[in-house]
Amino acid sequence: MSVDSSDATPANAITIRAHELQQVDEANKTGLQPVVFVHGLWLLPSSWDRWAAVFEKAGFTALTPGWPDDPDTVAEANAHPEVLAHKTIGQVADHFEEIVEALDKKPATIGHSFGGLLAQILAGRGQAAVTVAIDPAPFRGVLPLPFSSLKSAWPVLGNPANRNRAVPLTFDQFRFGFANAVSEKEAHELYDTFAVPASGVPLFQAAVANLNPWTEAKVDTENPDRGPLLLISGEKDNTVPWAITNASFHLQQRNPGVTEIIEMPNRGHALTIDNGWRAVADTALAFIGRFVSANEATQKASA
Repeated sequence: MSVDSSDATPANAITIRAHELQQVDEANKTGLQPVVFVHGLWLLPSSWDRWAAVFEKAGFTALTPGWPDDPDTVAEANAHPEVLAHKTIGQVADHFEEIVEALDKKPATIGHSFGGLLAQILAGRGQAAVTVAIDPAPFRGVLPLPFSSLKSAWPVLGNPANRNRAVPLTFDQFRFGFANAVSEKEAHELYDTFAVPASGVPLFQAAVANLNPWTEAKVDTENPDRGPLLLISGEKDNTVPWAITNASFHLQQRNPGVTEIIEMPNRGHALTIDNGWRAVADTALAFIGRFVSANEATQKASA
């Protein structure tokens, strides 16, 4: 299926924006293996720009969709935080599923933080050829709750009214939750370059997931169509410490597919955007390359 961004939006793709439809159409036209990047809370799709360039140089076609209503720039998001509010895990997962289903080829999916949870949700729906979840937010069944994780989420969870808001982080909160493993100077640079307000709903959903049988923060870990999965954990991550990622790994091992976990030494939650991002990107690229060929579609077409 080729999607032309100039066409009317399909009825089953009402959340997909014009530039996302254009990404899908361009990816389909290349005939290359697509890779879909899924960002988490307090970041925008632009946080994946360097990753997308690496994967495209390796022969893939990269898509960096946003969550529904994501502003185009960090400045715009900080000026109008209200557009980021009220986004639930289920709504965002359905949005990404609409994008994935418009692709001619099942994509590899890479997600960070809540994007890592969303990537696992998509994989559990059979919508990914291979998945990399980096410091992924917990889902129903993940029981550990380290103090540092609770402290990282407290700027949102500490006020029940934040459920209906988009909540920014102060620099000190960002420093603890994201940039604790880099210098003070780099932490300020990352904060100024990448940090935006985040919808409060997903954090409240994740916080009570184990108490709510109907939660949207759940993953089908046993679907045989899940595909290979790599979980990556930053050794010094305060927001999603090893205990959470490792618990997710043990639940995912119920799946008959390949399930692996790796810890990146001396890395915090900002590992996808800080000075060491390339090592994480190369780790994800190597894993994905074991299971899908960047040029497979092109090779078949020319055979």
